[in-house]
Amino acid sequence: MAIQNASEVEQMHLIQVDLVRRNISLSLTQIFVWPFIYLIFFMLLTFSRKEAFRTDTRYILFGHSLLVDLMFLLLTDLVVILSYNVVLIPLHFCVPVCMLIDTITACAPLTIMAMCLERYVAICMPLRHNAISTSRRALMVILMIWILSFIIPFVDMLILVSTASREYLSQKTHCHYEIMIPEGIRFFGRGLLFIVGMLIILIIEVICYVMIFLAALAASSDKKSSSKGQRTISLHIIQFFLCSVEIVCPYIENVVMQYDIQTYLTVRFVNFLVFSITSRAVSPLVYGFRDEKFYAAMVYYLGCKINVISSDTDR
Repeated sequence: MAIQNASEVEQMHLIQVDLVRRNISLSLTQIFVWPFIYLIFFMLLTFSRKEAFRTDTRYILFGHSLLVDLMFLLLTDLVVILSYNVVLIPLHFCVPVCMLIDTITACAPLTIMAMCLERYVAICMPLRHNAISTSRRALMVILMIWILSFIIPFVDMLILVSTASREYLSQKTHCHYEIMIPEGIRFFGRGLLFIVGMLIILIIEVICYVMIFLAALAASSDKKSSSKGQRTISLHIIQFFLCSVEIVCPYIENVVMQYDIQTYLTVRFVNFLVFSITSRAVSPLVYGFRDEKFYAAMVYYLGCKINVISSDTDR
């Protein structure tokens, strides 16, 4: 059980790490994480208070991406706090947390793909957009995203429960997903499965971008909308790239761990800040600040207004 041994080595070195270094790392994490938590929470409040957002497909998908990002940041920050304070949790409590984090992580690229497809339909099929992109279908898509995202962690949990020893299941550990896949071959097999899934999503997004680009060249009247759609999908592809790197990071970290545990701890910390947090910052940029209606609503509610936004904002 190479992964299990690696986890035990990590626990030992976390205890040995200088207390000042641990406190600095933990403080930096909070400084990076909590501004985004507050921003995303405020954006969710803005989304929930305006009916026009709750009935529009692209805003429903955006609201879902915000909810997923908020859950991810809160759960991973909790795990980071427990890890840096060397708090070990019984494995049977860690497993549901790890399953939820992994499900949420997989939800992000699938939601990005759904948002790209919605922009493709809106720009390339404008006459059919209202019929295809309904709020009911958006909710069905979100349900499918959660089901697909839950399959792999659910299978990993079943295999773990049926194959792991009682001693392994009763131990205390840090809540990292590696505890659910102690066999190295399954760890890397899972990585190959993710790579295939990411390539499929990337191909779909690139096709959407090319089709919107061709629509922009052919458009004679609505070039502004097509160009904006191109920029939006470009940002979605950047966000998807960050999500992809975030998923690949554990495999890179596992290789680094074999050579130097201190370098591993540094790499894991940097990866969390640069990729896990940054990928969650792109959603507010794509819709929160670039979308005129949503930005106007944010500014309005930021002014502590309690009455309903005027219809001018909807135009």
